[in-house]
Amino acid sequence: MQIETRALTLQDYDELVITMKRAYPQMSESIWSKKSIEKLTRIFPKGQICITVDGKLAAVALSIIVNYDEFGDDHTYVDITGNYTFNTHLSTGNVLYGIEVFVDPEFRELRLGRRLYDARKELCELLNLKSIILGGRIPNYHKYSDELSPREYIRRVRDKEIYDPVLSFQLSNNFLPIKILKKYLPEDESSLENAVLLQWNNIYYSKKPNTMQDSIIRLGLVQWQMRHFKNIDAFYEQVEFFVNVMGDYKSDFVLFPELFNTPLLAPFNKLSERDSMIELAKLSEEIKNKISELAISYNVNIISGSMPVFDTDTNDLYNVSYLLHRDGRIDEYRKVHITPNERKYYGMKGGNEIRVFDTDCGKIGLVICYDVEFPELPRILADQGMKILFVPYLTDTQNAYIRVRHCAAARAIENECYVAIAGCVGNLPGVNNMDIQFGQAAVFTPSDFAFPSNAVKGEATPNTEMTLIVDVDLNLLKDLHHNGSVQVMNDRRKDLYETYLK
Repeated sequence: MQIETRALTLQDYDELVITMKRAYPQMSESIWSKKSIEKLTRIFPKGQICITVDGKLAAVALSIIVNYDEFGDDHTYVDITGNYTFNTHLSTGNVLYGIEVFVDPEFRELRLGRRLYDARKELCELLNLKSIILGGRIPNYHKYSDELSPREYIRRVRDKEIYDPVLSFQLSNNFLPIKILKKYLPEDESSLENAVLLQWNNIYYSKKPNTMQDSIIRLGLVQWQMRHFKNIDAFYEQVEFFVNVMGDYKSDFVLFPELFNTPLLAPFNKLSERDSMIELAKLSEEIKNKISELAISYNVNIISGSMPVFDTDTNDLYNVSYLLHRDGRIDEYRKVHITPNERKYYGMKGGNEIRVFDTDCGKIGLVICYDVEFPELPRILADQGMKILFVPYLTDTQNAYIRVRHCAAARAIENECYVAIAGCVGNLPGVNNMDIQFGQAAVFTPSDFAFPSNAVKGEATPNTEMTLIVDVDLNLLKDLHHNGSVQVMNDRRKDLYETYLK
């Protein structure tokens, strides 16, 4: 007999389904989807472990890394997994969270579960994580629920008066019960939706140096004056000026407006609106790389407003915002909702991906202008763990700006997050369809005692080129979520309605 412990791969999926059905015959409808396994093995391959016996898949353990301080001890399985999106996984987190373990009944005499847990403990030590935490089922509790409370049941299992196949196993592997989690896993009928929060501490853990200002994040917003540039170098000079200023003020993020590079359209003004925008799109790759260099040089994360991007394979034109991390990583977001003006003059297409971005300051969301007028997008991002939403915009008139402003303010309240908006100001003669702009950068907050009475953390002077620098405290959001005067995210009637990605 040959037993091998190794990383789970997507190629193991068919065997995983068979093994899981054998392990959980009473929960056969709760099989992991191939999409979920693909994402887990992609974002955290080391955390997905399996054991084979003579080449046959026999046991599986799945896990993610989370910043446990964001969740605390009162959470559900849906909370910790980001509603099964696993966007809660954070490579810079401090806890290895176990989300699944199962063993084929055929091989349970081989004590493969202990091997899986030993592998998890080794991984926890290797990655210098503080602990392993999980919500353990108590599948035999339904047999005793008429006479024992969950607390008394756990005590008796711990004292070995009662045997529970899951909890007894966890305790034998040196996991300590922390508390009872009610409504942890609604489909777990045998546990009556209860789970035991269990923890194993890594005694070799060494606290990582704090590279941030704890929960205080500094946002730098650029209210960009439209002006003609004699060449692209002059444009870069103006961009670097603002990045330099924000870097000097120790900003964590710099937000530029939507389509802030459109002054570079001037040389193509004799072309049609769409053709001129396609010509501008040819500069976007160079501009993106240049701003990425600035992000690294000035040690600040930059949201590059947005720029046109042309897909030569499909002949589609997109409105794209780049997140240039100060560690050199580059993420992108394609505007999902295209305005009638963008569709009519430029033939732009909407993007199809909605997700949060992991940064060194936590999870952020990014939508572009018109997108913020659709509450579903920020709500999905909030469910994925977003704490700050950035909204680069471009509006020509005051009423257009007011639409963006009021919707952004509403998104902050209903999603218990901060929302930062920044736009262009001034006039741009000689560029078709870009004549006038109106803007006022602002940072909006939830509305409760810990925040400004008008739910506005800061705002710029309207229609004047300037910067707005604002500090936001992420700990206030956590306290609001659990102890606020109203708790919008917690009090949603998910039994009546739900917002989710297709």
